[in-house]
Amino acid sequence: MSIILYDIPSTLPEKAWSPSVWKARFCLNLKELPYTTEWVEYPDIEPHCQKLGIPPTAKKPDGSPFYTLPAIHDSSTGVYISDSVKIAEYLEKTYPGVRSIFSKKSAGIQTIFDEVLFTNISPLLALAFPDFLPMLTPESTPFMTAKVLEVGSKNREEDWIKAEEGMEKVAAWYERKVEEGPFVLGACMSWVDIVIASFLVFFRRTWGEDSEEWRKITSWNGGRWGVHSDIFREFEAMH
Repeated sequence: MSIILYDIPSTLPEKAWSPSVWKARFCLNLKELPYTTEWVEYPDIEPHCQKLGIPPTAKKPDGSPFYTLPAIHDSSTGVYISDSVKIAEYLEKTYPGVRSIFSKKSAGIQTIFDEVLFTNISPLLALAFPDFLPMLTPESTPFMTAKVLEVGSKNREEDWIKAEEGMEKVAAWYERKVEEGPFVLGACMSWVDIVIASFLVFFRRTWGEDSEEWRKITSWNGGRWGVHSDIFREFEAMH
């Protein structure tokens, strides 16, 4: 059995950067599944997916299919799957043996949290994406520039305030189970924790371990996000 993970490269030493793809990579690593990464530049995503029969994840304004990564191909079942949540659900169902991604009692609630989290973490993304843009490959940069200009921060000082406020709301989820463990469900790692770790690894790799930005994030909420990021470091292996 072998799985191919389709990812978008950058000029960073290990290439991986996309928070969406990190969600899938963390799931594969947590479940200790053998896989290899195949790199696909932004302009090649649509033709690559169409060629292999990888399903689109949304529709463009004109109604035509919109293709994104991550996607995986599982040679043991022959399936191609796109969208990080669907990939996680597939891996959970097909390979239940090592570590559960979704708590059996709260799988639906966890995917809803994914949407709420994005709202709270958006100010940080607005701050990070313009700084990350120079780290994209020359092939992919033109395809991201317009999007980054659209979503990028227009007032960094104000967005840092909003970012801290947003992460304060996320930290409150963890306080409910803080005596039971470091995760949102207490002792049990879950999808919400994976999603947060995926954004954190993007911020850390964009700004760097010793950057003022990363030190700021890891100082919030009693150092919670530095601890959270450290817990997931052992699952950042690249294959």
